[in-house]
Amino acid sequence: MHIQKNIHTSPRKLRLVADMVRGMSPDKAVVALQFTQKSAALPLAKAIQTALANAKNTNPNLEGLIFKSLEVNEGLRMKRMRAAGRSHRQPYQRKTSQIKVILTDVKGVI
Repeated sequence: MHIQKNIHTSPRKLRLVADMVRGMSPDKAVVALQFTQKSAALPLAKAIQTALANAKNTNPNLEGLIFKSLEVNEGLRMKRMRAAGRSHRQPYQRKTSQIKVILTDVKGVI
């Protein structure tokens, strides 16, 4: 299991890429993300690689891992201001994301 927090990409953009790899095995997902043109593919690939490393540290001869869950949730929102007309300001929010990757073996339990 791995949780990557405060990724400076909106959750909607990350969910598009996560939906693409959700049915694959984690090894194939990392390879597919390397050739994806979306900028959200890099943080997702890093989170999957970290989850794979964590799983192999707990059980080194583990083969046939699959995704139990791959969630992209909304993280913190950074509140910012933008200059507007007549000496006013316009508020906006920069969204961040959290990726939660849980892997399991084919038998069901790590």
